[in-house]
Amino acid sequence: MKATLHTDGGARGNPGPAGIGAVLYDAEGREIAHVSQSLDATTNNVAEYKALIAGLEMALENGVTDIDVKCDSQLVVSQVTGEWKIKNDRLRSLAAKAERLLYKFEKHALSHVPRSSNARADKLANEAMDEAAAGKWESESRFEL
Repeated sequence: MKATLHTDGGARGNPGPAGIGAVLYDAEGREIAHVSQSLDATTNNVAEYKALIAGLEMALENGVTDIDVKCDSQLVVSQVTGEWKIKNDRLRSLAAKAERLLYKFEKHALSHVPRSSNARADKLANEAMDEAAAGKWESESRFEL
């Protein structure tokens, strides 16, 4: 099954209360599932990676075999594709996990998109950041339709 995944993560304060959002669409552009998760205080970059990882896991759980990932973090896209070096150990381990997940798909693509093209994932991430700022963290991702 072919699908498109949009991901976004962020933190308020960097580091600060953080959240992630990811939305999975089928080949016709219909939403299959989404995730919105608040995180403990962390950085924007860690949140962006966690959004990508959660989204890829969600896609695998939904039987996706061909994934086109759209992410508004140039850093994440450039690091995962090997265009940029990763100097931070935490980001290096998150990038390795994301790469392992990408290679579980028969076909995959990862590209950078502007925030304006990532509105639904951005909204979910901001809702999760609101929850994090209010002290409502989740230890597990929640996948919803």
